Amino acid sequence: MGFTGFGDESFAFYEGLLADNSRSYWAEHKETYERHVRAPMAELCAELEDEFGAAKIFRPYRDVRFSKDKTPYKTHQGAITEQGFYVEIDADGILVAGGMYMPGTEQLHRYRTAVDEDLSGKPLAAIVEGLRDAGLEINGDVLKTRPRGTPPDHPRLELLRHRSLYASAGWPADPWTRTPEVVERVRSSWRTLRPLMDWFDQHVGPSDLVR
Repeated sequence: MGFTGFGDESFAFYEGLLADNSRSYWAEHKETYERHVRAPMAELCAELEDEFGAAKIFRPYRDVRFSKDKTPYKTHQGAITEQGFYVEIDADGILVAGGMYMPGTEQLHRYRTAVDEDLSGKPLAAIVEGLRDAGLEINGDVLKTRPRGTPPDHPRLELLRHRSLYASAGWPADPWTRTPEVVERVRSSWRTLRPLMDWFDQHVGPSDLVR
């Protein structure tokens, strides 16, 4: 069966989880999660696989070993392709993203080296500006100062300060999110993100999130 949309139950499930992130709530509503969250997410990813490759659907359980927040469940359901295209549903709606999320030490070094060099850095700056112009947000973990050894007047200092860098767009849980229109919205956004993803493929390598 193909993707038909995320129904009211999908968003209501996460509204309930936000109010009661407990094992008892999960046990009582697990069937709702499987049927109205995980299953349609798998169907959505299957619709996009021909163009973007297979996606990994994240587990709903939080890793609380080193966190002060001990709530056991994630309040969203995400999926990511091998190249790093991302889609997520939560109580508020749907989000899409693409970029460099959690780079390792070597990946971050390759990123900053590529940004520093004009031949590779200028194209990234143009891609990021184009994504902003297209209405996407540019996000990521950013240094308050600048990387060691970077001159304060570097033309791409903003990009060099990033320890992660991704672009995203989101939509509220409007009526169209209950329909197959979601497929084309996600597809169109991921196509817009492809120049950024190709740049990271060439200069940084895949994210550890997809391994």
